Amino acid sequence: MPATPATTPRTTRTVLRRGISAAAALPLLIGALASCGYGSQADGASNGGADNTANAAKNAAPKGPKLSADTVRLGYFPNLTHATALVGEQEGILQKELGGTALKSTTFNAGPSEIEALNAGSIDIGFIGPSPSINGFTKSKGTSLRIVGGSASGGVKLVVNPTKIKTTADVKGKRIATPQLGNTQDVAFLNWASEQGWKVDAQSGKGDVSVVRTDNKVTPNAYTTGSIDGAWVPEPTASKLVSEGAKVLLDERDLWPDKQFVITNIIVSQKFLKEHPDVVEAVLRGSVKTNAWINAHPEQAKTSANDKLRQLSGKPLPADVLDSAWSSLRFTDDPLASTLRAQADHAVKAGLLGQPDLTGIYDLRPLDKVLAAEGRSAVPDAGLGVK
Repeated sequence: MPATPATTPRTTRTVLRRGISAAAALPLLIGALASCGYGSQADGASNGGADNTANAAKNAAPKGPKLSADTVRLGYFPNLTHATALVGEQEGILQKELGGTALKSTTFNAGPSEIEALNAGSIDIGFIGPSPSINGFTKSKGTSLRIVGGSASGGVKLVVNPTKIKTTADVKGKRIATPQLGNTQDVAFLNWASEQGWKVDAQSGKGDVSVVRTDNKVTPNAYTTGSIDGAWVPEPTASKLVSEGAKVLLDERDLWPDKQFVITNIIVSQKFLKEHPDVVEAVLRGSVKTNAWINAHPEQAKTSANDKLRQLSGKPLPADVLDSAWSSLRFTDDPLASTLRAQADHAVKAGLLGQPDLTGIYDLRPLDKVLAAEGRSAVPDAGLGVK
């Protein structure tokens, strides 16, 4: 398929993705990113947060000197794209770096709810996708949050009914699910469809291909009943569909330079960053060490993440779904800033976002300090860092 001109070295062609529904898509993205449903509904949890602190298997009482805050409140989603948080808490790595400062975690089923919690001061730091990060930053006119690190890349696929769709050309005229109007996968699919030369109305989803906005928790059932012919979805929903007989037609990694694009960031409230930089650095040290452990011990890490999911949702992922989903994810400290810029560009192109000013959305100085202590190089912010 034809390449899309790059805006930065990392953002070439299919800067397609995880578009960012903000501004013009206020309500949409403000309900967006409830992506990733299978295994993600905590018992008793709502679209707000569910306090999980009591479930932390290996987090004993805080030990060591206390940092500048008694407690740090962490938010994340109970799904595999947030495995850094799952494993970091399950293995006690995050708490160890925090010493005497207590870690209190809350899970969310949707990005907008996590952003609202951050803005309300209910959480201090969060693992979250690019769409709500951009939405939160632009809606607050750059005053609410900073992205301070990366967590994961990849983990999104176009999976289809193999009896109806055998090639990309066959997608035309079919019904393809995305998690929600304006969420990152929705924008990615709209952009990809545009690259095929197809016309689709972004708001209605009608056109040369029908975009059916479907919550990830019900997408597998929609597939088995024939309501949809395929889906552009994150893990583990994509692998769950494969377990139901779907086939992977396209892995979004193949559309990006170096097969990398951001799926999960680490954000912090600007107020907390200003008042407790030592705590932010400690969380980032924990994240960096967790990612290193995950990458060095993939089988153990996979089991650890699933154990945490079992605690949070009451049901772990089946082995075949877990193995397939895990293999498509890459855990990285680099926030892949150029790909976030590209995702915003595609949301603008789709008509779901006014041209945003993202200058200052990143503050990677704490991360660079942590990486330097590990003998590693600083990571780029694509010109979107604080001045």
